[in-house]
Amino acid sequence: MIIDSHSHLDMPQFDTDRDDVIRRAREAGLGLMVCIGTGNPAESSIEKTLALAERYDFIYAGLGIHPHDARLPDAGYWRKVEQWMEHPKVVLWGEIGLDYYYDHSPREIQKAVFRRQLRMAHERRMPVAVHCRDAWPDLAGIVREEWPDDRPGGILHSFAGDRKQALEGVDLGFLISFSGMVTFKNADALRAAARALSLDRILVESDCPYLAPVPHRGKRNEPSFVVDVGMHLAGTLQVDYTELARRTSTNFRRLTGMAQAGVSGAGDGAAFS
Repeated sequence: MIIDSHSHLDMPQFDTDRDDVIRRAREAGLGLMVCIGTGNPAESSIEKTLALAERYDFIYAGLGIHPHDARLPDAGYWRKVEQWMEHPKVVLWGEIGLDYYYDHSPREIQKAVFRRQLRMAHERRMPVAVHCRDAWPDLAGIVREEWPDDRPGGILHSFAGDRKQALEGVDLGFLISFSGMVTFKNADALRAAARALSLDRILVESDCPYLAPVPHRGKRNEPSFVVDVGMHLAGTLQVDYTELARRTSTNFRRLTGMAQAGVSGAGDGAAFS
């Protein structure tokens, strides 16, 4: 079985057939899915994500203030975030980070909110899921400043950098997560980055509803397509798909403490409507 380490199943693109999407993911061989709740107070993403995690025993949650939304939370919302982080199904703080491509929030606010969440996650010994777009030097610098050597680790999600950035990310304590981008025809540099990593530093994700992999490009992405990501990545690394699925799942469980806690993700008693 394989784990989708980053999805957005709460989003409105799934409102008409969410249960069917989740069913297809299980039928495709997904053992666990992580739904990411982003911190736009007007969209209730975090609340919807926690509701999904409570309904399905094989869905877990990551929560945090996305860099797009960094300008939005007030003091009351930050208090809610701290309360939500105590939920037993929350395994990641994120996604957090920097996005200088869209600049939906001013860069100085993005950096301040990123720093604040790194500190909060470190205090709770919680790994982080990090978003980075066109901001690697600033992001890497902040991580070095804010996370001491005993940092709890994290994920560079939907990695889009090069070999050098991937190796630097590993040195900073991150797992490198590959999305459908690694299957794209023009992604040679991304595949080269993957080949530079050992299997114990790699994850896979859908990042759905975005970035559908080949052969689904142009369609709405969904968690079941993470199998295509895994198969393509296995071919790139010249390993068997079942080995890649096993190793990436082990990596995720180790990062989040699920291995120690004995979480199976087998789905017993899961609800489908």
